[in-house]
Amino acid sequence: MKPLPLAVHTAAQVRALDRHAIDDLHIPSYTLMTQAGEAAVIALRSCWPSKQRIAVLCGPGNNGGDGYVMARLAQSMRIAVTAVSLTDPAELKGDALRAHDEFVAAGGVVRRWSDGCIAEAEVIVDAIFGTGLSRQLDAAMIERIEAINDCGVPILSLDIPSGLDADTGAVWGAAIAAERTVTFIGLKLGFYLGEGPNYTGIVLFDDLDLPAGAVDFAPPAALRIDEHVVARLLPRRRRTTHKGQQGSVLVIGGGIGMAGAARMAGEAALRAGAGLVTVATWPDNVASITASRPELMCRGVDGASDLAAMIERADVLAIGPGLGQGDWSRALLETALESDKPTIIDADALNLLAQAPCSNSNWILTPHPGEAGRLLGLSTAEIQSNRLQAAREIAARFGCTVVLKGAGTLVVTGESLPYICDQGNPGMASPGMGDVLTGVIAGIAAQTADLPGAARAGVLVHAMAGDMAARRGERGLLATDLFGYLPTCVNPAQRF
Repeated sequence: MKPLPLAVHTAAQVRALDRHAIDDLHIPSYTLMTQAGEAAVIALRSCWPSKQRIAVLCGPGNNGGDGYVMARLAQSMRIAVTAVSLTDPAELKGDALRAHDEFVAAGGVVRRWSDGCIAEAEVIVDAIFGTGLSRQLDAAMIERIEAINDCGVPILSLDIPSGLDADTGAVWGAAIAAERTVTFIGLKLGFYLGEGPNYTGIVLFDDLDLPAGAVDFAPPAALRIDEHVVARLLPRRRRTTHKGQQGSVLVIGGGIGMAGAARMAGEAALRAGAGLVTVATWPDNVASITASRPELMCRGVDGASDLAAMIERADVLAIGPGLGQGDWSRALLETALESDKPTIIDADALNLLAQAPCSNSNWILTPHPGEAGRLLGLSTAEIQSNRLQAAREIAARFGCTVVLKGAGTLVVTGESLPYICDQGNPGMASPGMGDVLTGVIAGIAAQTADLPGAARAGVLVHAMAGDMAARRGERGLLATDLFGYLPTCVNPAQRF
């Protein structure tokens, strides 16, 4: 398999690339289908080398054609192949019909769907629907997909899990839950949005040997975040560096009974490399924070008047973790937002901002879907149904960079291409993870003038640390478990 590209495309963009290859680069469409089938066989053998019985489920279009090509090639390798047509083969046209006929000519037998037709398979190949699906499936197809998902053997989807919308990640009644998806020409946006991450499994990629630069014909819809942003913003430190050159972060939060949130954000900023970190918090919290992490400076704040001098000394502000929504909290937020310092706004600060919206290009907002809903006056379900659009609307309304948290965290700044984080794991759905992310972004922002870049780097570092921590298991993962891995993730020059 080829390395995953950074570019992520809509279905229409991938179709444009496909037509460009056929019409302008003069690559026969059946050649592309054959290469897709070959890539699928390579994926099958690399993922399940010992499996000798497969069922290839073929639909009515070119995705089904890919399946028939794969079935023919697998059969030639002495793999026992059961090809199952989920529609009448007489409806096939063009390349899909040719692929079907060549499979039959090579001795293959095509069965119609029936109970038990996949019972003997060790791997099921999903070649039912491709990226063009944009309608609700009928009851019979939903029943079949549910039966496939319940079969108890691994599933390999070709190009996209059938039933999944390629652009939004919506599920059209039911979708194949793949263990692996081998996708062609371009990564699909729906892999990372909506319900997509629940169905794609591990994504593999093949560009079908398109010439270098061919993908530039259709600009992408988004980009994956990769480690280059971390290496660019956080190069190896000079031998003579000192903490005063690594930036100062002021964490504002930790109201009554919520010292832990501010303390975690503060330590995360230190672990991300900030030179100095101060926590401004409810006075009763000072002793517990300094006792548990003595490297943090901590100041009790009775009200907004105590905050101004601390803001003046800071390079970056991070406000919201454990802040609360009372009068004390509002006063501190209003004071912080009067500053033009780079500011990361999270948690209760977002809820307060939703009540009195204002904008500033020097902010990073880090909402989870519920907070995003409050910022836009929408429900959480409405946010999740079109996460990319929601992130764009928040960025436009508040004039800043937005980090919309969740599976496939999005980073959006103005009209620039959005960025998607495809790392992280379900174990990170635990208390305090957002506080740690806020601190990581603030710590990186203190070391660079590139605020949108700091958001992207912070999201990736946080996700990478979460994946490292989850090697012991996802369930039971704590936010503080990331602290031991953050230094590894913010020192890429020392890892390669």
